[in-house]
Amino acid sequence: MSRQPEILNQFIRFLQSDLAIPKDCIAIARRSGEQDPNRLSLILWQYGLITLQQLDRVFDWLETV
Repeated sequence: MSRQPEILNQFIRFLQSDLAIPKDCIAIARRSGEQDPNRLSLILWQYGLITLQQLDRVFDWLETV
């Protein structure tokens, strides 16, 4: 069984609680249809919704899951 939905939910909670990314920003990135947290984080950065420092924190978090 895939852990992908569980990891995605944890990732979204991390974005909201630790990085204070608004739900609207996350929703914009998710409209791409992407469900992979690695790619979703890059979309957030490409759209200017997170900074490089936040992207670095995201990658640190992703290494721990």
